[in-house]
Amino acid sequence: MKKNDPSKNRQRRSQLSYGKQDKDGFIHRSWMKAQGYPDHCFDGRPIIGLCNTWSEITPCNSGLRELAEYVKRGIWEAGGVPLEFPVTSLGETQMRPTAMLFRNLLAMDVEESIRGNPIDGVVLLGGCDKTTPGQLMGAASVNLPTLVVSSGAMLNGKFRGRDIGSGTDVWKFSEAVRAGEMSQEDFIAAEGAMSRSRGVCMTMGTASTVSNLTEAMGLCLPYNGSLPAVDARRQAMAHMSGRAIVRLVEEDIRLKDIVSRDSLINAIKVNAALGGSTNSVMHLLALAGRLEIALELEDFDRYSRDLPLIADLMPSGRFLMEDYHYAGGLPAVMKKIAPHLALDAATVSGKTLGEQIEPAECYNDEVIRDLDNPVRDNSGIWVLRGNLCPQGAIIKPNAASPELLKHTGRAVVFENIEDYHARKDLPELDIDEHCIMVLKGCGPKGYPGMPEVGNMALPKKLLEKGVKDMLRISDARMSGTAFGSVILHVAPEAQAGGPLAVVRNGDLIEFDGEARSLNLKIPDGELHARLAEWQANKPESPYQRGYARLYIDTVLQADRGADLDFLVGGSGDEVSRESH
Repeated sequence: MKKNDPSKNRQRRSQLSYGKQDKDGFIHRSWMKAQGYPDHCFDGRPIIGLCNTWSEITPCNSGLRELAEYVKRGIWEAGGVPLEFPVTSLGETQMRPTAMLFRNLLAMDVEESIRGNPIDGVVLLGGCDKTTPGQLMGAASVNLPTLVVSSGAMLNGKFRGRDIGSGTDVWKFSEAVRAGEMSQEDFIAAEGAMSRSRGVCMTMGTASTVSNLTEAMGLCLPYNGSLPAVDARRQAMAHMSGRAIVRLVEEDIRLKDIVSRDSLINAIKVNAALGGSTNSVMHLLALAGRLEIALELEDFDRYSRDLPLIADLMPSGRFLMEDYHYAGGLPAVMKKIAPHLALDAATVSGKTLGEQIEPAECYNDEVIRDLDNPVRDNSGIWVLRGNLCPQGAIIKPNAASPELLKHTGRAVVFENIEDYHARKDLPELDIDEHCIMVLKGCGPKGYPGMPEVGNMALPKKLLEKGVKDMLRISDARMSGTAFGSVILHVAPEAQAGGPLAVVRNGDLIEFDGEARSLNLKIPDGELHARLAEWQANKPESPYQRGYARLYIDTVLQADRGADLDFLVGGSGDEVSRESH
């Protein structure tokens, strides 16, 4: 880890505004003093920004305003000055058409807020699925000393004598209602029993996956990934995070000094061990692009092949985040897979990753298994190639039915999400359990924003026959809380003219997971002719203005992390011109 000169004589970034003894300095200091800050707050001590995605309409992040107060305590105690500021908040369960459409907008908001304001370091307060990735992307492009404090997970859901999990049981209950196995009254009764406290989903969905991968990359203090949102120890960790960010500023240890290619590969391996969300692929690729670190789609398959699933957590297993924390959390998981990790990777604690996890213990070997007694042998992310996905597609094998990991079937095609909703339950739909459901128009450009609809609900008539899983293919994503034999992130997407756009009802599709292949079984000449015809009649997007238009025009495909093309890389933290 690089340590720059920590000399107190070095002018801090904030002093370019607050240290001037002229008109500009007067303006910067005087208006801040309107809030009651005394003179000594601007004497050169570290000014720390608290980048907060708190919002009442982002339930996962509704506890962050209170948590920020504990971070501030630590900053004051360590001799810094905390200044909290808001940025866009993305509620995964609330935003339409999808929160993913706005992840890059949040990243722009974070980047410009950090760069434009006179701060020396930043604490990112987030939690919900797209908030932490967007914050990290924006912060990476500025590259100040950076530390993450996450919302934490809800308490376990409790319904009629058993634990239920966010998202995972929603999908199960919904299917049960449609199959006639659960009453509508019971379905509604489960709502309040599932979400019992503030915090993110208590399954290993995208939010908890990202907070754990952030811990694996060294960007937060230990147990940030597992402490429940309402546990007083999360508040204590927030306090200690405030102390830590001041030290990072004093030693000039920046985000790029912490996160290396080894850090990202550690995160990929941890994702496999945890059975983490497929959305991690999009977010790590986008973060690597901002950091200008070489990371490619194949790395997710390459570096997770030798790691089984050892965390028995929903949606791939039985337990929930409370159980995971009490079993030892991420430090216990990383200690079990330590031979596979780069243990000399840096962390914001000041220790190497190896030093940080050395004291860890596992207290429940049902929840966190040993490598020789895994939950499942197949884990991580499989990256597929073939004429249906020239730029790749992915599947999460530990969430799929083993018998469907090699399958050939007849395509039943839905041209867009409206077509799917209109026809999926029609009695005359020509489909059986051997077919492959294909959904188009749900990629980055096509929806727009690449929504979590890839785990299509099965047709009602198949559910009533007792069918529980089918192979499904789309250019969409799926929730990290979801499960099933679902091939996702097909690239190029249909709206960009990828081969998915020209799949027709009745076409045979061949999937071979072991061979990592996905192919449309038609002659090459016919495929090329179909693509040429599609291009000649390419549908126009209805989104013709505002951010959605900018997004559609500049978004990269899934294999590049779906960032905007002009945001890859960074601009640094320097701003040369004054405001007056």
